[in-house]
Amino acid sequence: MSTPLDTLAAPWRHEEEIRKSRFLALAAPMDTPAAALAWLEAHGDPAATHNCWAYRIGDAYRFNDDGEPGGTAGRPILAAIDGQGCDRVAVLVTRWYGGIKLGAGGLARAYGGSAAECLRLAPRTPIVPIGHLELRCEFGELALLDARLREMGATVESEAFEADGATLTVAAPLGAMDSIVSRVVDLTRGRVRPRRLD
Repeated sequence: MSTPLDTLAAPWRHEEEIRKSRFLALAAPMDTPAAALAWLEAHGDPAATHNCWAYRIGDAYRFNDDGEPGGTAGRPILAAIDGQGCDRVAVLVTRWYGGIKLGAGGLARAYGGSAAECLRLAPRTPIVPIGHLELRCEFGELALLDARLREMGATVESEAFEADGATLTVAAPLGAMDSIVSRVVDLTRGRVRPRRLD
């Protein structure tokens, strides 16, 4: 089984000086690549020497060296995201040049290290894989099922009403699906049998 990943609970910043260059790492949770690119665009400093970045959102990822030698900034930032066990995250590391060249290895360590430290210090929240159930019930069971589903960490995403009852689409943590299904069957004495949608 793969290691569970985290995203950030809130945006975070970390600043450090490395051989007279100032590095500011900003990190934030992201839901989509488009949101990540918009955030990176909004938070880059045009007056800085370089605004290097990376994001990972599931299988989607990108990075940018912004004029630093190839592979010395964006890729180490992405490696820091992966190394810190993060997903759904964008990291921007802005550098203000201080007059001392760091060399390729020094740049990679500075960018990757700043990003890793920012992510290490940031408040995190685990990414919980979600699955979906569909269940049909009579109107008289609706309030009870709604209350019990919430108690079990499930969310009713949609309700469709018909003459003889309702069809609910429910989102719940994948790890809790089996217990939710058996609890619903028990509560309704077998009248409601949830069906997994994914």
